[in-house]
Amino acid sequence: MRESPAYDPQNIFAKILRGELPCFKVYEDDRALAFLDIMPRCPGHTLVIPKAPARNILDIAPDDLAYVATIAQKIAKAGKDAFAADGVTVQQFNESAGGQVVFHLHIHVIPRHEGVAMKPAASVKEDMAVLAQHADRLKAALAR
Repeated sequence: MRESPAYDPQNIFAKILRGELPCFKVYEDDRALAFLDIMPRCPGHTLVIPKAPARNILDIAPDDLAYVATIAQKIAKAGKDAFAADGVTVQQFNESAGGQVVFHLHIHVIPRHEGVAMKPAASVKEDMAVLAQHADRLKAALAR
């Protein structure tokens, strides 16, 4: 079995965690952060990441993975409510061959509507005012 490359602390999500780059935060605690994807495939597309440095599912500690999954579930429920969605797509990719682009473990949580296709990945950068509104909707749903 091939060894995965080491975690790179200069990845974009590590920089977001350190406050070096902005994000539309919807949830944060001492172990996880959830924020909007700036190129959402559907309204409310949120990324859930661990605060622990983990490249992907292949190197994350099992308890950190379980915790991030718990937060992803919380975000999925809030997203379904906030966007009156019919369902939720949850995706997680590992290594380049598996579709991973940013090498910090992240779970995509995407509210979905029946008959509405997702935009292609990383195709359209959303208007910042729209993202701010979506973040507010998700935070309100999380507070219920």
